[in-house]
Amino acid sequence: MPRNGAHDNTPDRPGARRGRGADDARDAPAGRQPRTGRHESPEERADRRWNELLQEVRVAQTGVQILFGFLLTVVFTPKFTTLTATDRTIYIVTVVLGAATMGALIGPVSFHRLVTGHRLKPQTVTWASRLTLVGVVLLLATIVSALLLVLRIALHSSAVPWIVAGLSTWFLLCWFGLPAWARHRYARGRQPE
Repeated sequence: MPRNGAHDNTPDRPGARRGRGADDARDAPAGRQPRTGRHESPEERADRRWNELLQEVRVAQTGVQILFGFLLTVVFTPKFTTLTATDRTIYIVTVVLGAATMGALIGPVSFHRLVTGHRLKPQTVTWASRLTLVGVVLLLATIVSALLLVLRIALHSSAVPWIVAGLSTWFLLCWFGLPAWARHRYARGRQPE
């Protein structure tokens, strides 16, 4: 690549930042493991983690808001009056779960706003992360409940619980199983961030 400075992060250029990977291996003294991880202050780490968390919450919030908006309109459709008592119960549970999910996923924003300026960024990140995880669990419950309702109405089949169970397993695998496996597999001997 030409050395025009646009994508050049080599350390010989004044003000260039060192990258991870090859540079770390080159800098390691003979017989020692290369450095890994970031070299950042606790404040920089909290800022980075907060920004990462905000991106995650934005993705989840959008989906939850669309799902919740859809759920709120169902009660005003003509089909709603024909639902069985069981289906109405599933609908009410789904709406309540959707509202709880929104509360948990909007919570980090409110938390941050109320403690900003009090030098609590690391604690804010910890609590916001916990609220986000609760929100993801509630989102899983909301989606499973919504799937159960929609598939019961659309299919009128005894296969519905099996389909919902299969999809629930898939969500659990994607959202919790794979991250837990990766954390166990790749984080041995490393300090958590």
